[in-house]
Formats: sequence, C-alpha cells, structure tokens
Amino acid sequence: MIGVGLVAGAAVGAVATARARGLTLPREQPSSMANWEHAQYIATMMNKSDALSSQARTELTAQYRELVERCLPLVGDYMRITIPNPVERTFAFDRVDWINANIEAFRNLLAPIDEFMLHPGQRRSVISALLGTVNREVVSSEMGVLLGYLSRRVLGQYDLALLGGESPGPGKLYFVQPNIEQTEAMLNLPADQFRLWLSLHETTHVFQFEGFPWVRPYFQQLLNEYFEFLKSDLSELRKGMKSIRVMVDRVRSNHGRQSWIESLMTPEQRGVFYRIQALMCIIEGYSNHVMNAVGKDLMPNYETIAKRFEQRQRKRGRSEQLLARITGLDVKLEQYRLGEAFIDQIIARRGPEVALRLWHGPEALPTLDELRSPESWIARLVEPANAS
Repeated sequence: MIGVGLVAGAAVGAVATARARGLTLPREQPSSMANWEHAQYIATMMNKSDALSSQARTELTAQYRELVERCLPLVGDYMRITIPNPVERTFAFDRVDWINANIEAFRNLLAPIDEFMLHPGQRRSVISALLGTVNREVVSSEMGVLLGYLSRRVLGQYDLALLGGESPGPGKLYFVQPNIEQTEAMLNLPADQFRLWLSLHETTHVFQFEGFPWVRPYFQQLLNEYFEFLKSDLSELRKGMKSIRVMVDRVRSNHGRQSWIESLMTPEQRGVFYRIQALMCIIEGYSNHVMNAVGKDLMPNYETIAKRFEQRQRKRGRSEQLLARITGLDVKLEQYRLGEAFIDQIIARRGPEVALRLWHGPEALPTLDELRSPESWIARLVEPANAS
C-alpha cells in the first residue's frame, strides 16, 4: 500500500510535467517502473553501518529461535490451534539483511502496474515513456529512500509473501537487531525481556496466518482487487490533463478523509481499502490482546515494556510524524489501537471465547464501523448464534 501511494503520485507528476513542458517520447521503453538495483543501493548506503558479523548473526538467530520456541505452546494454548513449527524459519537480521529480504516484495508490489503500463504491444503513453528516463529514476530513488527508512523502524517482521507470482510457502520471522538494541537503550529496557516481548508478538502473527487457512487467500484477494482499481486509475491518467482534473475533483470531494491515500479513492476503492484496514486491525489488535493475556504471566517486566513502548510511539518529533503520515506508518499505529480496543471491549462484554469467532472466516470480521461500535458486531454475529 505504501509503494502504491508513492508510485501513483509519481505517475500523476509525470503526466503533469510532460503536458506542461511538451516533452517528447524517448526511443526505448523500460521493463520496470523502477531500477531496483539503484533502489537497493540507495537503501543499503543509508544503512551500511551496524552490520552484524557472521558469528553474531548465528548466535542471535539461535537466541531468537529459543525465544520463539518458548512462545509457541503459550500462544497455541490460548488460541486453541496448532501450526507447523516456525523455529527454523526464524532469523536475526541487520538493516541491510532486511532490505535484501524485502526488495523482492517491493518489486512484486509494483509488478501489476509494470504489467499494465509497460506491457509489450501496448500503445506507448507519456507515462510509460517518461519512466524510461527521469521519472523512472525518481521512482527508484523513492523506493530506495522508503526501504532505507523502513529498515530503521522495523523491529520484528512476519514475512509472508502475498504478491509473488508463485504460491508462497510458510512465512519467515525476522528480528532486526540494530533497531532492537537501539530501542532497548532508548527506553532503558532489559534485553532478555524486550526480545521475549517482541518474539511473543511475532509468534502470534504466525498463528493467525498459518493456523486459519482462509486468512492469507482473503488478504491476497483484497490486494488483487485494490490493484485492479489502481490500474483503472492509471488507465484514466493516460487521457491527459482532463483525467488529472478528475483526480483533483476527487480529492476535493473527499476532503476530511482520515488519510491522503483515502482522498485519492473512489467509493469502490475505499470499500476494498476499508476491508483491508478492518482485517489488519483485527490481526494487530488480536495479537496485542494475546500478548497481554499471555505476556503478563511470562515476563515480570511486561507492563513496563508495554507502557514505555506505547509512550515512545506517541512521542515522536515533527519530522518523524510527517514521515509516518507519508509512508502510512501512522495508519498502522491506528490499527493497533482500534483493533485492540475492539477486542478488549467484546471480551469484557462476552468473554474470551467470543473473540475466537473472529477467525471463523471473512464474514466474521467486523467492518470499520463495527470496530468503532463493538456492540453492533455482537448484535450481528454473537446474539443470532446464541439464539440458535
């Protein structure tokens, strides 16, 4: 979603610039919207310090595998499911490791747009032509800076390829050690406890995606739908300045929406976007709920870690707040809060058993309106089931 927003903005800028300056088409057309080697180089140069030695990476990987092993039975018992053991799919990373592992995901993210805009035999447009020169380097630089920035923010990641051409296997767990150590020092947290806290959170994500077979294909379906809408928008952009005015009018009509991404969307696009948001709210919120339920008995410093980490998220400087808005990280933080508040409220009213109904299938997920009004979800899902 982050990459989509940046690339859509670059495409609009390309059309506007071309029309305003009367640029002519270059002879050769690129095979991809971004030069991924250049993007990877930029991201790597931003983060070449703090690299892990081979020995440190091996020792830390063993440490995190042991922590995940401790978390598995606790999360499994609470969620009442079992999954294939992910311990051998757990790795300690430095920032460049994370960049290298995620560069393909970003490439896959833009693949549907590449296919649409650069497909052989299609009539060459101003957008696709410009991507062969200046604008392609702009997109490459944007992707590189974005990857470099995110590599400094990520602490742990459950990596489940959703946009690849082939059916992906089980996901992998990454722990970005330089960021973890930086956070431990900044918040004055005990390393063993904080790393167990992180492992518990990421292990919960493994259960969510691998313990309920419908979650991954449903997420994939939503992403595919979103990209179809995006390709439709890009098709309109080929029509020139008139289409840009349509986009501007759309932004004006959507004034007051929560994010700049939403302001660019049609009602149909927002419908898909809101379903993605609702799913992620439940994934993140339920993960936090499980952490709270299990973690307090697992580690003596649990509440201290959770409190300091939440305070850190809220006390960000202006530049960091701006970057969070641009990249969508502020949306992710809202997912944690809204989802966790929803889970806490339905459990407070109907007990922990009712929260497990969320994993029965897509129809059991709340809408965004229901997330903000848990009693409406209870009235739709729980009360009819109890009556029967």
